[in-house]
Amino acid sequence: MEKKKETIIDKIWNFLASVKLAVIIFAVLSLTSIVGTVIEQNAEPAKNIKVLTKLFGQSATPTTYRILDSLGFMDMYHSWWFVTILLLFAANLVICSVDRLPKIMKVVKDPIKPLSEDHFKGFGIKKEFVLKMKPEKAKEAVSEALKKKAGFNLAEVSEAHGFQLYAQKGNFTRLGVYITHFSILIILAGALIGIFFGFKGYLNLPEGVVSTVAYTRNDQERPIGFGIRCDKFQVDFYGNSDMPKAYKSLLTVIENGKEVMKKEIVVNDPLKYKGVTFYQSSYGLLQEDMQKSVFMFRVTSRDGRTSNLDLRFGDTFSIPGMGLTGKIEDFSPALGLDERTGRPFTYAEQMNNPAVLVSFSEGGNRKFSGWIFKRHPETWRLPDGNTVEFSDIWGIQYTGLQVRNDPGVWVVYFGCVAMAVGLFIAFFMSHKRLWVRLVEEKNGTRVVIGASANKNRQAFERQIDKVADLLTRAKERGR
Repeated sequence: MEKKKETIIDKIWNFLASVKLAVIIFAVLSLTSIVGTVIEQNAEPAKNIKVLTKLFGQSATPTTYRILDSLGFMDMYHSWWFVTILLLFAANLVICSVDRLPKIMKVVKDPIKPLSEDHFKGFGIKKEFVLKMKPEKAKEAVSEALKKKAGFNLAEVSEAHGFQLYAQKGNFTRLGVYITHFSILIILAGALIGIFFGFKGYLNLPEGVVSTVAYTRNDQERPIGFGIRCDKFQVDFYGNSDMPKAYKSLLTVIENGKEVMKKEIVVNDPLKYKGVTFYQSSYGLLQEDMQKSVFMFRVTSRDGRTSNLDLRFGDTFSIPGMGLTGKIEDFSPALGLDERTGRPFTYAEQMNNPAVLVSFSEGGNRKFSGWIFKRHPETWRLPDGNTVEFSDIWGIQYTGLQVRNDPGVWVVYFGCVAMAVGLFIAFFMSHKRLWVRLVEEKNGTRVVIGASANKNRQAFERQIDKVADLLTRAKERGR
């Protein structure tokens, strides 16, 4: 018979339906995704240069960075070639499924029918025994046992010397792989929605400032649809060390002039509002905003009277009930003292060890001055017994936020649920078929069971064994 000549459409169809193509695409996606995971996406060049230097050395880093950047790996998930691979993967998956679906549907829809005696010889799962009872009684016993132990509702047909019972269940489980394929397409659709309609950016938000935009990798403004304000940023440290324990940002969402949401975020506990997610990412100091900052003090006179003060740089204040006046003269975000000379110096650009230099005078005469540390209470007590607690400073820090808007995330979640269902059906459920011949003999009825399962054959065989044991033990009890 002459082989039908393939048209160009047939060749394209066969190419896209190829399992080899699926394996190649999956391998390419896996490899490029590894690179995209190592390279931080949409990050500042310095971050990835640091990573590449560790991997390839300083001399090879500039060339490697240029190559990866030109190939789009710095924003890989928005590159044309990555989107093309995703679309090719989707096309392969759809055509593979469509190509094989008619055969599967025929098996799913095909009703089970009685078989001839010869067919029973070829079953992989086979059981045979004799019950000392008439075929009618044996039919009732076998039907009851199979329904109770294996969940089969048997149909029956009369034969020359008895009956044949038959049933199937789980034929729909052959569609489990299609549910899994469909879930992958849903996840891909969710990813593409995120790529084309979402964005990933950053926002360095100073304390007290409201922003209605975030910034992309190219420093382009991206409106977020509402206002976000940082009310307070704080770093907690381990003991007296400079090792950060937690970064905290108290954020407020403002919409139509009203505060609609407040949340303190930390790493891995972001704020989400209307599809936009704010992740705690970094922080920094705004030295130029020193004059706008608010220094918070709690002043206690030596006779116990206290007052809370919010002061600006250069402001003066009085000790309650005393003639002593203090003035803020200097500030350091991280003050250290030289061990040899005892001279103060700033050792970091972050708020590792904030301190203020306060001078005190009485009647216009300078009495004493000193550095008061926020993290060291022993510096709060003055020589004359009064206490000046440096409790906080506000308005000089910014919180670094990663901002992400992914409208496809719920589509991806739905796809993941569908995939879990599809994988459960595909791996843990099976299409089981069962035939039972009841043949009358001189001393009873011979029971011949033939069965098949497209998966988990051993488990099904154990079920058949239990049914046989149940029936033979019943026989021994004289049923």
